[in-house]
Amino acid sequence: MADNSDAFLICHIFNSFSKTEDTASDSVEAAKNASDKKEKLADQVMQNPQVLAALQERLDNTALTPSSYIETLPKAVKRRIDALKQLQVKCAHIEAKFYEEVHDLERKYAALYQPLFDKRREFINGEAEPTDAESEWHSENEEEEKLAGDLKNVVVIEEKAEAEETNVKGIPDFWFTIFRNVDMLSELVQEYDEPILKHLQDIKVKFSEPGQPMSFSLEFHFGPNDYFSNSVLTKTYKMKSEPDKTDPFSFEGPEIVDCEGCTIDWKKGKNVTVKTIKKKQKHKGRGTVRTITKQVPNDSFFNFFSPIKVSGDGESLDEDSEFTLAADFEIGHFFRERIVPRAVLYFTGEAIEDDDNTYYCRRFYANINRANKTLDLFFSLKKVKKVKRRSWRGKRREKKRKMQRVILR
Repeated sequence: MADNSDAFLICHIFNSFSKTEDTASDSVEAAKNASDKKEKLADQVMQNPQVLAALQERLDNTALTPSSYIETLPKAVKRRIDALKQLQVKCAHIEAKFYEEVHDLERKYAALYQPLFDKRREFINGEAEPTDAESEWHSENEEEEKLAGDLKNVVVIEEKAEAEETNVKGIPDFWFTIFRNVDMLSELVQEYDEPILKHLQDIKVKFSEPGQPMSFSLEFHFGPNDYFSNSVLTKTYKMKSEPDKTDPFSFEGPEIVDCEGCTIDWKKGKNVTVKTIKKKQKHKGRGTVRTITKQVPNDSFFNFFSPIKVSGDGESLDEDSEFTLAADFEIGHFFRERIVPRAVLYFTGEAIEDDDNTYYCRRFYANINRANKTLDLFFSLKKVKKVKRRSWRGKRREKKRKMQRVILR
């Protein structure tokens, strides 16, 4: 009986142990499956750009900022850093002097360019004809142009005779064509501005005289027309080349701080910067209605000569005015640095293609850098996984190529 009892006890213990072992085994298997699911879910989450952006923001917020790091430094080190800032301010003042001398050099070389620009004006307006030597130009597509020219000589004899009778003077609509070609300018030009701009004969840049505050003026020379009596419309941009006392480290060179236009002497009924509207007005007492006419501002390129005035007492402008003034300054710079020096290339469109190529190259490399930064974050977070370094590098290169292809589309 004792033997049977002992055997029963041993069987019971064995069965209990087996159940426990099975339960433990099931628990391990369940934990493993849960771990695999979490890992797969983590992979999916880490491939979500929005999650990556949120993680990057979280990392940026938790990282030690430069200012907080400076606060942890000893007092003696902070004192030396303050001394470096003093040196930096002195560098900014020297840099300001450098730009003042650059302005003097621009004035000097403007005088050397001017005879060439004067001859350009003569050719454009038909005041002179270029010699054979002056008009000789070898283009990149010279062979194609020669072939096209040979074909024209065969089939357009009558058209040639007709063209000779037309007697075209100079280069018609030269400056107006530039306005039409350049997006920044064409957006300002209204349909009723076009006939006026066809009378534009020249644009000049004039620099301030030695000893005068830094500035430059744009001169728009017009031929006789039915719209205004001015022969020249001017726009002057005042500049500053000195570090701001309250923020000297922001100095990056001369900046336009104000601009002045001019009064346009419009002929009667020809002012395109205003329009007349009719408005009905009801008398409060008698109840009668009368129609009144009123002049209101009108969109026009010629508003360029009536810019927003910057307050001398430091009063801030509203957001729309600040935007308009900033755009005005940008246009002034563009006339000075691009349009006037390279007018013929904007007329033919070659300079516009160069500008576009420069823009897209910058955009291309900006996208590459953005892709690299995103991938750096992605793989820095993925490194916590226990994977072989070789396979990790291969995956990184492949992911990087895919990401770059997506971003650059």
